[in-house]
Amino acid sequence: MKSAILQTATRYLLPILLLFSVFLLLRGHYHPGGGFVGGLVASIAFVLHSFANGTENTMKILRYKPLSLLPIGLAISTAAVTLPLLLDLPPMTGLWLEEPIPVIGMIGSSLFFDLGVYLVVIGVVLTILFTIALND
Repeated sequence: MKSAILQTATRYLLPILLLFSVFLLLRGHYHPGGGFVGGLVASIAFVLHSFANGTENTMKILRYKPLSLLPIGLAISTAAVTLPLLLDLPPMTGLWLEEPIPVIGMIGSSLFFDLGVYLVVIGVVLTILFTIALND
């Protein structure tokens, strides 16, 4: 779809939606949100860009294939789950830094688990949708 209005709107909506997805990611372990919802919002931002500018142009913005996000996200989530085992704690035990980080708040292993889920969701959704779009 080559609509000048949609292309112009997407130019402004893409960074806003990506910022909102990061907000949802960081908010997730305290309130509703998290890696899954944040990943869906980020995916929708790129799908909207793809509708307006074509899948090839969106792939140029991403620089890497979305499929490459899957092992990175799985590795981060797996590390967050298994790190407590090194400290003789049960898996998935929350580990937290002593001091909060300004703007972000307390950093813990749950944030890294959410970050891994965030990357996996973006990778899966974009891989599926871009594969369908490129095979049409």
